[in-house]
Amino acid sequence: MVLGEVFPKDTIVVELSSTEKDELFEELLETIYTHHPVFDKAQALHVLNERESKMTTGIMHSVGLPHALIPSMKGSIGAIGISKAGIDYASLDNAPVHVVFMIIGSDNDTERHIQILKQLASVLQIKNFVQNILSLKTASEVYNFICSSEESLIQ
Repeated sequence: MVLGEVFPKDTIVVELSSTEKDELFEELLETIYTHHPVFDKAQALHVLNERESKMTTGIMHSVGLPHALIPSMKGSIGAIGISKAGIDYASLDNAPVHVVFMIIGSDNDTERHIQILKQLASVLQIKNFVQNILSLKTASEVYNFICSSEESLIQ
């Protein structure tokens, strides 16, 4: 179970306080750091913003996928943020983003990073996946939904 490992319940924020992308990156990085304090937050923020300046990670309607590989990280960890109101993200479709999957990984494990992105891309293709996440109320519900969605791809 790839996504269940990368997005633990403790790093799922069902009601983001952020309204803009810069705030969002800081809020989700702080969430990750609070539960996994083994990386350089400033370095991660710099790499996230650098990656974002090349091309938006607002990849599809309502979804953002900021990700960074940094030297100070061991392994991979992520956070999920949900905004009912939406966040101005400068996404490819110019629509607000409602669900954000942030991933921070080690710069010497690009293979694992690609595996995570591929698995996330697969669950995002499940019909009504994003709408279902938006209907959930707790981090546990989101976590269980993501795990069962990923599991459904295997069956």
